Amino acid sequence: MVNITYDDSGSIDWSDGRTDPPTTWVYNPGDIAWVLASTALVWIMIPGVGFFYSGLLRRKNALSMIWASMMTLAVVSFQWFFWGYSLAFSDTGNAYIGDLRYFGLKGVLEKPSAGSNKIPSIVFCVFQLMFAAITPMLAIGAIAERGRLGPIMVFVFVWSTIVYDPIACWTWNPTGWSFVLGGLDFAGGTPVHISSGTAALAISIYLGKRRGYGTERLAYKPHNTTYVVLGTVFLWFGWFGFNGGSALAANMRAVQACIVTNLAASVGGLTWMLWDYRLERKWSAVGFCSGAIAGLVAITPASGYVGSPAAVLFGVMAGTLCNFATQLKFIFGYDDCLDIFASHAIGGVIGNVLTGLFAQASVAGFDGFTIIPGGWLDHHYIQLGYQVADSVAGMSYSFVMTTIILWIMHFIPGLRLRATEEAEILGIDDAEMGEFAYDYVGIDLGAGGGHEFRDDTHSHGVLPPAAGGREPRHASKVHAHADASSVDGSDSVEKREAGHV
Repeated sequence: MVNITYDDSGSIDWSDGRTDPPTTWVYNPGDIAWVLASTALVWIMIPGVGFFYSGLLRRKNALSMIWASMMTLAVVSFQWFFWGYSLAFSDTGNAYIGDLRYFGLKGVLEKPSAGSNKIPSIVFCVFQLMFAAITPMLAIGAIAERGRLGPIMVFVFVWSTIVYDPIACWTWNPTGWSFVLGGLDFAGGTPVHISSGTAALAISIYLGKRRGYGTERLAYKPHNTTYVVLGTVFLWFGWFGFNGGSALAANMRAVQACIVTNLAASVGGLTWMLWDYRLERKWSAVGFCSGAIAGLVAITPASGYVGSPAAVLFGVMAGTLCNFATQLKFIFGYDDCLDIFASHAIGGVIGNVLTGLFAQASVAGFDGFTIIPGGWLDHHYIQLGYQVADSVAGMSYSFVMTTIILWIMHFIPGLRLRATEEAEILGIDDAEMGEFAYDYVGIDLGAGGGHEFRDDTHSHGVLPPAAGGREPRHASKVHAHADASSVDGSDSVEKREAGHV
């Protein structure tokens, strides 16, 4: 029987009999309700990522990303129960990773949580599960159009254990080295965004380029912009719980986090869209959505520490720098078809650095009890060093460990992540799932009587091929030259592809 009672106000009182005299902890039902509601808000973000990624791809690979979002949620839910929560938030672990004290969630119930003594550990556990689940989903978008789905389930379990859990531990666990050092990360700049974005870079490099990279074949527009907008709506909506819920209580700090979250997203979307307008003189919905996501990523580590004016700068900087960071894949020659590194890793670093500059003790104190020295605005100049150290550590650790995991799996029979060229031509949906996002498309085209529809072409005027993604190459009057055989392939390949694109 759990040793809890209710006082006259309806608050939950738990008496810790392990101390002498017993210590009584009071949990406000309103705080618990807000964190549980935020849990549901973050949950909806996970399929939101799937729809967002799906819309950006070609139709023959659309369903695989939506499948991946639900698969990731399921795999990480088991991993979190099994040992993930304990490895991240055990209070008897070391500065880098927890131990197995809470293996199988044993003892995770009424005790004050590692994040806040305002809520019991079981509430904190399920809230943090959603962060653990969305992070690998952000990363595995890098397998789009050329990755096998079976091995990715193994990868998600292993990556969550070896990469996400240690970074979450050192960032948010009171025993973690970054936490003790004084790093400020309110809702996941390093554990969620930097780790996933850098892992996506490692995956992209490992998998290599898709068939037809650098040619008109991959210069396609997103096949379903409505999915992109829908995914953004789910993400933006859920981010109120992602950042606001990280206050771990229903208080003024949570409200402030929601305000700056919405403001940074709005400004980020407008900024990216305006930068895109200079290229084609078109008002891009995909550009707006990409900028909104970049603004949300950047404000994440700062949302409980900065004021509203700073949020405007976060949006402008993220919308600008993440937009231009999409060109890194052309400079360095890797095929990150969804620009995950540019949006999440670069966006996370922007957020961490700006937190070091604009964090304010007065804003953190909106909850009535949090005390921090602040950032440069409060003349605490070393804070920027803490933020940079945490960012560099997160990027380095995620990239190296992800690469090691991928190459170990590469030499294990059945776990190689790269799909065959034939599967890539056929489409991952058909080759790996035998299902399609739009079963009616072939029927409609067949009845069209000679109308040739292709979803792998893209017109940017004089702009060169963009290799998919969110952003065309930032250049003009450049013409791509490709061998016709490398674009079109053999007659047999072309006939098969025409039926599935």
